[in-house]
Amino acid sequence: MNQIERYLAIAAGKDEVHAGDDLTVKVDLAIAHDITGPMAVEQFKKIGIDRVFDPKKVVFILDHIIPAATVEAKVLHNVLKEFSQEYGVKLYDKGEGVIHQVIAEKHRLKRGSILVGADSHTCTAGAYGALAIAVGATELAATMATGTIDLEVPDVFEIHIDGKLLPGVYAKDVILHLIGHYGTAGFTDQGVIYSGSLMDQLTMDDKMTISNMGIEMGTMISYFADQDQAVGTVKEVYTFKAENIPASVACPPNPGNVVRAADLPSTKISQVVIGSCTNGRLSDMLIAAEVLKGRKVAAGVTLLIIPASVDIAQQMEDQGLNLIFREAGGMITSPGCGPCFGAHMGLLAAGDVAVSTTNRNFPGRMGHLEGIIYLASPRLAAESAIAGTIVAPGRVVPLGGLADELEK
Repeated sequence: MNQIERYLAIAAGKDEVHAGDDLTVKVDLAIAHDITGPMAVEQFKKIGIDRVFDPKKVVFILDHIIPAATVEAKVLHNVLKEFSQEYGVKLYDKGEGVIHQVIAEKHRLKRGSILVGADSHTCTAGAYGALAIAVGATELAATMATGTIDLEVPDVFEIHIDGKLLPGVYAKDVILHLIGHYGTAGFTDQGVIYSGSLMDQLTMDDKMTISNMGIEMGTMISYFADQDQAVGTVKEVYTFKAENIPASVACPPNPGNVVRAADLPSTKISQVVIGSCTNGRLSDMLIAAEVLKGRKVAAGVTLLIIPASVDIAQQMEDQGLNLIFREAGGMITSPGCGPCFGAHMGLLAAGDVAVSTTNRNFPGRMGHLEGIIYLASPRLAAESAIAGTIVAPGRVVPLGGLADELEK
């Protein structure tokens, strides 16, 4: 068995499992947000029971449309508030941040735990070794009632990356490169284990960026290997050299349309978004601040800075990053999903062109169907905000020139 199968076996109370086996596994945490949570609540009440399986293991977080941008959004918030009061489950309703970041900060599970979430980017938790599975609202409701989930053991593949990333290349470039290589359906309903010497060099923030976008390759489970143990038997091993991974950009109309940043023609932009559950952590903000310090956002470009959690927002304030962003001409919003979901706080109109550190760029994802979205790293996004066009890292600030920027 491989590491994913071993932990599924433990959760199912079995000695051994293999791809294709049908299992019922115990769930350690069930989560939802203000869009999927109310739907799960509706389905849960249809089951007709008066309690959840464990109030300490059910968490709701308001993050997609907070503060409420519409009356309808406020109604959804109230559904979760009423449910949390009645059933005793944990609710984060004070703008604490994006669901996946808040879970990592406040409810981080130990390696091998089972996390079930009604959000497609639940796989983010694979960064710290959880088996994190995205489900629909109906399935989440069943989990809330029973504390279990039925699943089929997936085929598991290993992506093994050795070496060291080049200057100007970041975790976001790694996952964009992989999505571009395998496509948006390359691992549909399958498991992916990330391994290799590069993993020892990545921070937890880096791993969360990569694991977060595993779903953009179709993965059911995106999981970072325990480097102290053998990965085990997988269906196939794919190997990469970190030095061969370039700074990359995902072009419209989907995250799989990836090109080398250096090969992208000069493209004028009107908005830059730095944030989200993919790249809204402190390390991302430090990179952006190093680029933006002492410089100005180009005329005609809107720069939005969106911390992934209130804790990160406080660290940004404490370290003086917010002043750097404001002096550069950026706007700092409250923690949350912001425009990534296409509901509020910085939407695109027809003809707008955005560089975003978020995870999806389908037509209409951030507003109008004719709004154009490019996905990239915080470094590339920050440099592009200054240039007013999409530029490869190093065009505005020389590669290797960031180390002392904040000390000047």
